[in-house]
Amino acid sequence: MGSTTRDAIAASKAALAAIGGTVDLATAEQLLAAGRIIGESAQLQSILTDPATEQERKGDALEAVFGSSLSAPVFKLLGTVVSNRWSVEADLLAGIEELGLRAAASSAAADADIEGEVFAFGKTVASNPELELAISSKLGDSDSKVTLIERLLSGKVAPQTLVILRHLVRQPRGRRINALVRDAAAIVADQTGYAIATVTTATPIAAAQLERLQSDLSANYGRQLKVNQVVDPGLVGGVRVQIGDDVIDGSVASRLQELRLQLAG
Repeated sequence: MGSTTRDAIAASKAALAAIGGTVDLATAEQLLAAGRIIGESAQLQSILTDPATEQERKGDALEAVFGSSLSAPVFKLLGTVVSNRWSVEADLLAGIEELGLRAAASSAAADADIEGEVFAFGKTVASNPELELAISSKLGDSDSKVTLIERLLSGKVAPQTLVILRHLVRQPRGRRINALVRDAAAIVADQTGYAIATVTTATPIAAAQLERLQSDLSANYGRQLKVNQVVDPGLVGGVRVQIGDDVIDGSVASRLQELRLQLAG
């Protein structure tokens, strides 16, 4: 992510925060839907991301496409988003998606575990090849994927979780399902005040050990962390921890790979 995009996302997040208590699930749905519409038009993306395009023309383009279909706060927020400069065109869609996910997280009840539900769905899909193919296949249409998700999860997860997952399968932007849920879960977690540590081991870790690991990692990183556990027998042994872009790989598989590289050299 380029510095220009980082600045644009920071400004967009500030604009979302300024809306305050009026952010609800409809805000998230409108933002995500707007991102999908913009994503379907290369011409519109070009207009909205071209630094040479005057802001008035960008506003006119938004008005022509969305008119009164968006609430006034969402339309104003979208205007703020496109008024920023983005490193590349694709970053605009990522930025709108991030705002939609943050709005969804902000609209959830205090006891809702949106991040956990998104992550759990990703684990379920990863453990079922048939389901993963149905969700990830480029041959399937998005409406069928949405119907499948609703059939599996309606009434079992928070409304915000359904909104997020429906959007992700409609606009994957080239990402596989594991990347989709990982990125979404990280944004939701950040919006609610903590970060995610994905801990991968060859066999399940006992609850007490996970609690100690969570406490130690939180102390080392200086912020509250939530641990999500992934079991991958391919690691053989040891543990792999990923927090954002940081990776701590102490797995046996990693050490064996390092040894192979040394021998090959």
